[in-house]
Amino acid sequence: MDKNLTLTLDESLLRAARKVALDRSTSVNQLVREFLASLVRETDRQQAALKRLDEIFLTTRIQVGRRTWKREDLHER
Repeated sequence: MDKNLTLTLDESLLRAARKVALDRSTSVNQLVREFLASLVRETDRQQAALKRLDEIFLTTRIQVGRRTWKREDLHER
């Protein structure tokens, strides 16, 4: 079920959004819907990626050898 949402926008922003919508043969309402859907999808992807990274960090064992270099080796003077 669709719900209504009332937005308050600056007049110049709304005018510019209407031009964009006209250029894309759509409505400002559709632009907002698509933007919000994209925002939610991106947030979901980011959260899934972070969860996967957490799993990798918890399950991966890496052994690092002894350090064979000195600070001076990295920073020539």
